[in-house]
Amino acid sequence: MRLAPDTQDTLEFAVSLVNSSPAASRSGLDEIATVEQLGVFLVGWSYSGRIDNNAAELDEVRQTRAAIQSLWELGIDDAVEAINGMLLESRALPHLARHDGLPWHLHATEPDAPLAQRVEVEVALALVDVIRSDETHRLRLCEADDCSGLLVDLSRNGSKRFCSIRCGNRMNMVAFRDRAAGDHLLRLRTSPSGDRPNRPVSVLRAPGPG
Repeated sequence: MRLAPDTQDTLEFAVSLVNSSPAASRSGLDEIATVEQLGVFLVGWSYSGRIDNNAAELDEVRQTRAAIQSLWELGIDDAVEAINGMLLESRALPHLARHDGLPWHLHATEPDAPLAQRVEVEVALALVDVIRSDETHRLRLCEADDCSGLLVDLSRNGSKRFCSIRCGNRMNMVAFRDRAAGDHLLRLRTSPSGDRPNRPVSVLRAPGPG
């Protein structure tokens, strides 16, 4: 793994943010639908800097969430164009910073910049590192049916397929049921006809005339 630790942290934050949306969350609901929920989410990630705690900020963060999801779905060339656009629009100025007990890491906005802008720029910078390191294969969409969640595979063998344990368990159960149904059908097809269970014959008859 050649990605810097702060890049890995930012990628995991981005995945968690996008997977709070209704189509990917465990609850099936928008898990940052209120200012209070956004605040709880940020505390869980020890997010620092300016936080306004108002409806306007919430709306901007949710728009940024959608923009991040779209980046995951783009090919490299289109993603590069979108990332460059984000960095240019925000007038990003990369610089090293150290705060809150964290080691040196990269920032490109000031701490008093709007929250959504800081999130977007930090994710864009993390994706720059991913692309430069030729590690884009680690950014994937969840393979579970009816889930639009994102995942970042930071494992050595790169075998992660699902955005959560819940999705993995659900799809394993589906696969188990499919195998069981296939085995049952195979037994019916290959067994002698005399071994097949007799089907019940109805004794009901339509009443005759008179």
